[in-house]
Amino acid sequence: MIQYIKSKNKVLSIIIRASFNEEGIKFFTPDDFSQQLGYMKRIKGYKIDPHLHNSVKREVSFTKEVLFIKSGKVRVDFYDDEKKYFESRILNKGDVILLAFGGHGFEMIETSEIIEVKQGPYSKDLDKSLFDPVIIDEIYIKEDTKS
Repeated sequence: MIQYIKSKNKVLSIIIRASFNEEGIKFFTPDDFSQQLGYMKRIKGYKIDPHLHNSVKREVSFTKEVLFIKSGKVRVDFYDDEKKYFESRILNKGDVILLAFGGHGFEMIETSEIIEVKQGPYSKDLDKSLFDPVIIDEIYIKEDTKS
């Protein structure tokens, strides 16, 4: 299952649930995203020709993160570009999420292991702006729906 988290028709995040299964190759991100997220399922014996990636100058304005939930359970709180909270989702072992735009916060519901991939180099204080989290009574966990 694939879920697109949107605010004002803008894709802020993409969740690939551990249960997703499709033959071949599929990319979930628009071509203009500076971080591309795809899925591959290939049969035994399928080959990908050896290759190098060419030097291509790119301009990256916003850091995008991909998180792989290796173990545990995590609540993700989503905020729009104006830092306004609008919903939360639960991620479980094997789920993958691309955080592309907007704001986000996390709470570990269980002890969790997370693998993070993002563009570098990391700029410490320049890379992110912290803001107040949603009040616990206002958390709305949106249930999984087919997407």
